[in-house]
Amino acid sequence: MPKAELIVLCDQAGNPTGTAEKLAAHNAHTQIHRAFSCYLFNQKGQILLTQRAAVKKVWPTVWTNSCCGHPAPGESDEAAMSRRLEYELGMSAEQPVCILPTYRYKTPPYKGIIEHEFCPVYAARTKVEPAPNPDEVDDYRWVSWPEYIRLLEHDTTDQYSWWAKDQLKQLKTNPLLKPFYQ
Repeated sequence: MPKAELIVLCDQAGNPTGTAEKLAAHNAHTQIHRAFSCYLFNQKGQILLTQRAAVKKVWPTVWTNSCCGHPAPGESDEAAMSRRLEYELGMSAEQPVCILPTYRYKTPPYKGIIEHEFCPVYAARTKVEPAPNPDEVDDYRWVSWPEYIRLLEHDTTDQYSWWAKDQLKQLKTNPLLKPFYQ
């Protein structure tokens, strides 16, 4: 039987306070825990959008940024990002840059689940095309940064993830992100 995946519970500043089993911890009363978000850009300056697999417990079939995940106890964000990019998309990232080091959010309920994370946001480049794991990603597409902004800002449904739309408020004018899409 596979070993249960643990997430790191934390305080509002991201300091570890304990651990919990990942799937059981995501519910209507999800405690704040460590996570990361990654925005991958190709050599043309396009961002990779992914559609979360229909089999996922949290936000299934929703389009979102390139990759999200949780560091394991004792694992760095960068190591977790590398692990999840390989597992979810068969990809690697070049020189990730932390764009929003203290980003934190709590979603409204979506199909009974609340997401509550201390979630540093990273940007990185890649030279490879995704090879999605069907347990994680149903679809993907590359879009320009202006198109990404337009898609998320005009979404009045839950077609795009709540956290991607919330992160966009800080990313739109973030000078650290510009070199990735220009």
